[in-house]
Amino acid sequence: MDIRFIAGYGPITRSAGDGLAFWRDALGLRFDEMAPDYHHAHDLAGANVFGLWPLDQAAEATFGTKAWPQDRPVPQSWIEFEMAAPEAVAAGEQELAASGHEILVAAHQEPWGQWTTRLQSPEGLLVGLSSMPDFHPEVARA
Repeated sequence: MDIRFIAGYGPITRSAGDGLAFWRDALGLRFDEMAPDYHHAHDLAGANVFGLWPLDQAAEATFGTKAWPQDRPVPQSWIEFEMAAPEAVAAGEQELAASGHEILVAAHQEPWGQWTTRLQSPEGLLVGLSSMPDFHPEVARA
């Protein structure tokens, strides 16, 4: 098998309207309707990481405990959107919170240098806004 890259990724929506509202309106992704209620995001670069993240590690990174909270949907996958800088992560968090989205973990710096904030989509995906210094070689490091 000769896999070259991630050709596509997306949530399976339970409500086309709720899904589109979150991904388009809350996150600002541009979509075209390719078929009834089937939308494609355009001009969005591909993934730099395809990672298998154990649920206990995702829970600890998000909630500070290895057990996923029983009152939250258990995510079937995760997706992170790279932001231009750590300040953009914090600004994105504030924008999402101001529009009524529940932030699960506030913008913070992980021990490996990545800045991140997380929430869940209507489908239950764990969604992050992040800024990883290694993805921005053009930025001078002190």
